[in-house]
Amino acid sequence: MKQHGLAAIVALLMGTAAAAQDLPTPPDLPSTALAVAWIDKDPAVVEARRALAAAGHGAAALAAGNHEWTAKASTQRRQVGGVGNSTEWSVGVERGIRIGGKAGLDRQLGEADIEIGRARVGEARHEVARALSVLWLDLQAAHGAQRLLKEQLSFAETNLAAVDKRKRAGDASALDLSIAQTDLAEVRRQASQADATLAKARAKLKLRFPEASVAAAILSDPAEPQWPAARWNERILAEADPVKIAEGQLRRAELAASRTRAEKVSDPTVGVFTSNEAFRNERVIGISVSIPFGGAAREPRLQQALQEVEVARAALDRVRQGIEIEIAETHAEAVGSVERWRIAERGADAARESARLTQRAYTLGELDLQSLLLVRRQSVDALRAAAEARADALRSNYRLLIDAHLIWDLAND
Repeated sequence: MKQHGLAAIVALLMGTAAAAQDLPTPPDLPSTALAVAWIDKDPAVVEARRALAAAGHGAAALAAGNHEWTAKASTQRRQVGGVGNSTEWSVGVERGIRIGGKAGLDRQLGEADIEIGRARVGEARHEVARALSVLWLDLQAAHGAQRLLKEQLSFAETNLAAVDKRKRAGDASALDLSIAQTDLAEVRRQASQADATLAKARAKLKLRFPEASVAAAILSDPAEPQWPAARWNERILAEADPVKIAEGQLRRAELAASRTRAEKVSDPTVGVFTSNEAFRNERVIGISVSIPFGGAAREPRLQQALQEVEVARAALDRVRQGIEIEIAETHAEAVGSVERWRIAERGADAARESARLTQRAYTLGELDLQSLLLVRRQSVDALRAAAEARADALRSNYRLLIDAHLIWDLAND
C-alpha cells in the first residue's frame, strides 16, 4: 500500500482549533489559491455578496430613519372692516424625531441584517466548496477507472492475439477464439463506458468551475478522522453558517420586537415657523409640536412580533439539531468508509495474486481460457471496488474538513 499525505495532514487536527485553521490543502484537492478564486466566482457566492452589499445600504437607510424634513408655506388675505385688506403669509419646516431609543434600535437592526448577509456569504462559499470537492474527486476517480479499463483492454487485445496464434498453430479451439473475442468486446464496452463517465465528470466540473483544470493523479490512501465525534461536533457547530444565519435572524426578531414595543410611544413632529400678519406690522416666530395618538393596531403588532421571536428561536433549535445529525452521519461515514476501503484493498490484493497465479497456470496448460477470464473479471471487479471505496472515503474525510472550515480559507468568510 503506497504512502500518502492525508494522514499527516489530518494528524494536525489534534492541535488547537486556531492552529488547525492553517491546515495545508490535502494533496488530492486543488490548492487554496485556486479553490478560493473558483469559489468566489461561483454565481451563488456572487449573489450572496450582492445581497450583503444591499444589506449594507439597507442598514444605512435604517440608521438615517424614515423621518424627513418637510417645508410648509401658506398665504392668506385678511379683510379688516374700516381698515382694508392685509396679505399675510407663513413659512416653516418640521421633522419627526425618533424617541424612546428607536434610532439605536434601527441601527442595531441594520447591523443584524449585515451579519445575516455575511453568514449567507459564508454558507454560499461552504456549499460551493462542498461541490468543488465532490466534482474534483469524481473526476480523479473517473481518471482512475479509465486507466484500469485501458490496462484491461490492452490485456484483452494481447490475449486475443495469443489465442488466435495458438489456434492457427492448432493449440487452441475455435471456441477459445470466440471466447477471447467476446471478452475483448465486453472490455471495449466497459472502456467506452469509462470514457463516457470521465467525459461527464469533466463537463460537470468545467460547467460549474470554468477555470478549473485537472491533471490526472493517483488518489491518496484515506485515513480515519483524527478527532473524536464530539470534537468535530463542537468545531463544525461553531463554524456552521446556517446556525449563524438562524442566530442572526433570532437577534433581528428580538430587535424588531423591541422596536415594535417602542412604537407604542409615537414619535413627535417638531417644527419652526415664521409668519407676517396685520398689515406687516406683526412678525411671529414659533415652534410647533404634534404627537399622534396610538391606535388599536399597535398592541396586536407587538404580540405578532413577540411570536415571531419564538418562531426564530424554534428555527434556531431546528437548524442546530439538523446540523448535529448531519455531523454525526458524516463522521460515522468517514470512519466506516475508511474501514470499507481497507477491506476492499485486501480483497483487491488477493484478487491480483489470484489473477497472477491463474495466468501462470493457464500458461502452463493447467487451466482453460474460460477459467482465466473469469478470474481476471473478478480481479477487475475487486480493483474497481477498491478504487470506489478509496474515493468514497476521501469524500467523507474532506467533507469533514470543509464543514469544519479547516481548508480553503473558509474560516475567513
